[in-house]
Amino acid sequence: MREKYVFGRNAFRTFETGMEKEWLLTNGIGGFANQSIIGANTRIYSGYLVASLHAPVDRMMIFPGTHEAVTISGKEYDLTAQEYIKEWKRGYQYLNRFELDILPTYTYQVADLCIKKTVALEYGKNTSVVCYEIENGMDQATFAVTPMFTYRGFGETRERAKLVFEKELKVQKFIKNQDTKGVREKEPNSNTIELEAKNHVLQLIPEENKEVTIKFYASEGRYYDRACKPVSMATPNYLIEENQVYPIDNRTGFLGVDNHITPYDVVVTLAPYEKKRFYVKCTVEELDDKDGFVIAKEYHQRMTRLMDLLPYDDRLARRLAWGADAFIVDRESTGLKTILAGYPWFADWGRDTMIALQGLTLATRRFDDARSILESFSRYVDQGMIPNVFPGNAKEEPMYNTIDASLWYFYSVDRYLEYTGEESDYTFIKDKIYPYLKEIISAYKKGTRFGIRMDSDYLIEGGSDLDQLTWMDVRVGDLVVTPRHGKAVEINALWYNALKVMEKLSVHYGEEGDEYCGLAVHVKDSFVDKFWNSSANCLYDVIEKRNGEEVADGKIRPNQIWAISLPYTMLDREKEKLVVQRVYHDLYTPYGIRSLSSEDVDYKSHYIGKLINRDLAYHMGTSWGYISGAFISAYCKVNDHSKEAVRKAKEMCEYFEDHMEDGCLSGIAEIFDGDFTCTSRGCYTQAWSVGEVLRAYTEDVLPYL
Repeated sequence: MREKYVFGRNAFRTFETGMEKEWLLTNGIGGFANQSIIGANTRIYSGYLVASLHAPVDRMMIFPGTHEAVTISGKEYDLTAQEYIKEWKRGYQYLNRFELDILPTYTYQVADLCIKKTVALEYGKNTSVVCYEIENGMDQATFAVTPMFTYRGFGETRERAKLVFEKELKVQKFIKNQDTKGVREKEPNSNTIELEAKNHVLQLIPEENKEVTIKFYASEGRYYDRACKPVSMATPNYLIEENQVYPIDNRTGFLGVDNHITPYDVVVTLAPYEKKRFYVKCTVEELDDKDGFVIAKEYHQRMTRLMDLLPYDDRLARRLAWGADAFIVDRESTGLKTILAGYPWFADWGRDTMIALQGLTLATRRFDDARSILESFSRYVDQGMIPNVFPGNAKEEPMYNTIDASLWYFYSVDRYLEYTGEESDYTFIKDKIYPYLKEIISAYKKGTRFGIRMDSDYLIEGGSDLDQLTWMDVRVGDLVVTPRHGKAVEINALWYNALKVMEKLSVHYGEEGDEYCGLAVHVKDSFVDKFWNSSANCLYDVIEKRNGEEVADGKIRPNQIWAISLPYTMLDREKEKLVVQRVYHDLYTPYGIRSLSSEDVDYKSHYIGKLINRDLAYHMGTSWGYISGAFISAYCKVNDHSKEAVRKAKEMCEYFEDHMEDGCLSGIAEIFDGDFTCTSRGCYTQAWSVGEVLRAYTEDVLPYL
């Protein structure tokens, strides 16, 4: 498959270079697996199973991974790659090749023994498998797998003293006709030095949540109790993997030290020239008899089918579609689909969902998922608003602190109908969505939460004091970093777009559309009059009321680009060209659009250091990948999709393909530094970054080549 990623020794000659590239697998319910290409856990989020206990939230780290060691002729070779407080294990020196062909595969060579290790998740379940294929050389050898376990919040670390579990090896009963003769039914805290692995399931029940049972199964080998290993000054305790640190997180000032329980080794004996295939499985679900290699095959086949839905046989488009799948997940509370904003830490956000939906579901021809997502958010419309964010805890209520998410909802509905267009789709929108669209328009006219309302000039205003309602929403204590209270440029561009969408829908449904049409005319007149900045030949970012007077903010920010890229816009073509030119001159970078002009006195060039320093830079110069989608669309639009413009736009998209080989493979990061923008920051893959680049590439580039 030409979309796959392959790296040889040059990519990981050092720990530092190898840890930069990482892979991500997701299970469609909010859980995931993530690790670097050298097999090191470099983030607190790294591991083979982050389980989502209530899709897609309540995510817990369960199975941080495995360590492997080979013994040949009495000599042990440790394949572990990991940083600890006082040492570095460099098992990647035995790694010959890393390949990501949907699934990650590590190929190790020790003397004349070859090991292939593939990690997979079972889609729709909190189940992880690690599959091993071993070809032994001329000497007898043993291969030991040490599984690590924990139970912690996926963004936390765990102290050694808190690793408290009820432990037992139970006779497994899920394989029919299994010979269990001579094996006791229950062996809690067994002192048995070794037991046949395939006859037993290791069960761990965390003390803090006895409703969860971690189950581990190995299809081959024997369990060796690590408590029976002879201790030394160097290794006083084999039951705990201690003092693991996370070098990527350390860059942001995180100094957490992690520990994992490691109760058993699984040891496989290999005769000379013997070949073996076996797997280990970890789950918090009911353990079944599905073969680990079958799980891996099914995961690969599903992703291949999804990429084959694309109407374009293009490597970048297919890689982006591959990356897009990670974000589309089930939401338990609605029984429908939703979109996670980014990995590793975000849940589902209304704004992010409605911006990302076009690329993630429509460009990829996943129309059923699009319908499900649109309906899912309709269930939460309240006071004419869709949620800004769903918390990471299923027991908490969503928050509505956003002015634009509800307006992006109209955009998503309109784009869905543009892509599908069948009368059944219009019927779905009329029955499930249209009443809520009416409710949103009414609420924005009359007024709703946070002072969101239509002013006498027909423009939408909102926010005051500490409220942060636009996407530039950082607040540090009582400091509002980017105060955009009043009338923001993109909000009113979205307001006009929403009115035009409602005009079109009302006519289609046989209703009177004059109300929306007339209101849109007034909005357009006010917008052009108040937002055009003739001195800079662009749009003001926000118009704020101070002491009863309206004051325009002339900072050059990217928010104005949506006044050009949205389907329904208000400026004449000459002004649109000037806006695109200004954004290109002041804000464009190969890996995103800066959040503030580099010539501004408040510009922050780097997003690094402690949280407060990062928060102060977040919207003050940091480049955002997702805005590149709107910019590319606007650029192609004002240049009438000429051959030259499309060629340039294609080049803009291809920069991201380079990035997709440097960080999270097939992902696009949330943000990049303002200067030296090849340095990615924040989430290693973000829904709207992937979605918007994919949308622009498939809408504004590929059809015109």
